[in-house]
Amino acid sequence: MPDRAVLSKLWGVSLLWGGNYVASAYLLRDFSPILLSFTRLVVMSLFLIAVALVNRSMRRPTGREWLLLVFAGISGTLVNQLFYFTGLQHSTAGNASLIVALSPIATTLLARIFLKEVITGLKLSGSVLALIGVVTIVLYGGKSIGISIGDVNLLIAMLGMSVSLLFIRKLTLHMSSYEVTIYSTVIGTIMMSPAVGYESLAGHSQWSHQPSSWLLLVGVAVIGQGLAGFWWNRGIAVVGPSVSAMFMNIPPFVAIVVSHFVLGDPIRAAQIGGGVLVLAGVALANMKPRTQRSAKSGEPVGLS
Repeated sequence: MPDRAVLSKLWGVSLLWGGNYVASAYLLRDFSPILLSFTRLVVMSLFLIAVALVNRSMRRPTGREWLLLVFAGISGTLVNQLFYFTGLQHSTAGNASLIVALSPIATTLLARIFLKEVITGLKLSGSVLALIGVVTIVLYGGKSIGISIGDVNLLIAMLGMSVSLLFIRKLTLHMSSYEVTIYSTVIGTIMMSPAVGYESLAGHSQWSHQPSSWLLLVGVAVIGQGLAGFWWNRGIAVVGPSVSAMFMNIPPFVAIVVSHFVLGDPIRAAQIGGGVLVLAGVALANMKPRTQRSAKSGEPVGLS
């Protein structure tokens, strides 16, 4: 596959992931957050299982791998998705996209704490810059100055994704990111069953009666997450992580612009300023010394 085709798909991934935030916020008008999250995960899990059955490329994990997959599923799917949708219900698509963009920085800091990985001066500087950006968004990016419960939940969702990446790093030493994604997503979906059951028993469950809403939900799950995830991993394999990482600067601003025109969300100066700081910090933290720039390495991304 020529690089031009891969780059085109990476552009597509950026636009899809930016649009996903807006589509999720739009669907929350017709669905309760936990039911929406669970339904989307069920659709995505079925899609991933179908792909696995067609390709016949899955292997049975070892006992230790099953344990790591459970932890990855709890943090990257269960915690991430529960807090993402409950947070998005009380925040904006723009804020959600910018807070989630902090995930690489959070993963770096967590890896330093739990895996004793060395943090370079560039990573530390980038982390500080990105954290200032998120504080700006959380404090000044809403309708009033202060911290909203929605933004707090989104921060927890982002941390859940970051923690899952630590387990994914361990898993991908012996498993493909393709296998890890499928297993962890399905495990996390199963674990969410009690939460959606509780929401229903408590009388808070709500779903749309419009076929268009269900079509959008399926499209977000299959195309916006499942297919885009495969395109992303393919892009990393062909053009490398450094080139692919540049495309991650695009979704937050796609989300801000599209949510303005589709949902009527205002574009606030704090979002733009904080977003620039977050993305600049992420870019700075991902820079490598000249002696390492010729080396290639890949890392799978978590699902959001």
